Amino acid sequence: MRTGGFRFAVMLSLALAVTAVTVASTYHLPLRDPDGVAVPTYVRLPFILLLAFLTDVLPRAVWRGRSLTRLPRTLVAVVRERWPWDHVRFALVGLGAWYLTYAAFRNLKSFVPFVNRHLWDTTLAHLDRLLWLGHDPAAVLHAVFGTGWAAGFFSFVYVAWIVFVPVSLVVALVWSRDRAGGAWYVTAVAVDWVLGVATYFAVPTLGPVYAEPQDFVALPHTYVSTLQEAMIQDRYTVIYDPFATHAVQTIAAFASLHVGIMVTVCLMVELLRMKRWIRVAMWVFLALTVLATVYLGWHYFLDTVGGAVLGAGGVWIAALGTGNHVRGRPRMVDRELPEPPPRRREPAVASAE
Repeated sequence: MRTGGFRFAVMLSLALAVTAVTVASTYHLPLRDPDGVAVPTYVRLPFILLLAFLTDVLPRAVWRGRSLTRLPRTLVAVVRERWPWDHVRFALVGLGAWYLTYAAFRNLKSFVPFVNRHLWDTTLAHLDRLLWLGHDPAAVLHAVFGTGWAAGFFSFVYVAWIVFVPVSLVVALVWSRDRAGGAWYVTAVAVDWVLGVATYFAVPTLGPVYAEPQDFVALPHTYVSTLQEAMIQDRYTVIYDPFATHAVQTIAAFASLHVGIMVTVCLMVELLRMKRWIRVAMWVFLALTVLATVYLGWHYFLDTVGGAVLGAGGVWIAALGTGNHVRGRPRMVDRELPEPPPRRREPAVASAE
């Protein structure tokens, strides 16, 4: 933990896990493997790790060996070079902290309807119309982009985000060798989840597509439509009898973690001074994510504003937690201090007899 910079992330994950257990015990609710309905985590997670490991070492071994007969020996050399014990420890501690935070987050999100039954959808919809000068944001986007090809395009953007986030975590933990930057990013995402679940309990919402479904009937059926239908069915099932299903309830609109985590990504690629094309691509993806979540009815416009504040807060808190700051301002800090010069030995002074 000290070497990898994950001390704060580990403490955060343990605190959130204790919170999830406490809420489950208090309200007599089950704790679930959040993504274990189809494939259990103890099968899925090792497989993902193995795949990430192989994609890190195998292409390098093939490129260097250039021969099948030399491949085994080259592979061993690449593994020794890329995966010393320090990096193995870094990846495992980071992965453990990340997954424990994620599992606790998903369970707490599922508990929201049992803890706070009040919904704020009407209030947020009213505030949205005030901000948009009497217009509904989703309706404006439907008029601007139409309800044909744009639905499929924004559905693709939404699903691309779902794929992008775990891939970015794999890059930070497995493929990259910038441990300080990787620890900062993974910790920031964990902080986003903590802040996000806090807003879910404080301001429970369903989102426009569930609160006002008539506003989205003109959209063609896409993969997102199937996902929305499955999520509302899971919500009904969990609320009816949480012990009768292994699913978790995943509907919560404020604040938008899609936007929040993308803001975190954009700020991190700037703070880590990554290549220009990467920085531009991330900001464009953020803009498309904002449009997609509002267009498809996942979020109110205010949810995206709250998500942006949340994502920036996650970067700042993680900067404090990982030591990447200068007087409280987020900044990449090189922790490897140069060794002090050897002390010069003073000449011995002979004592007079």
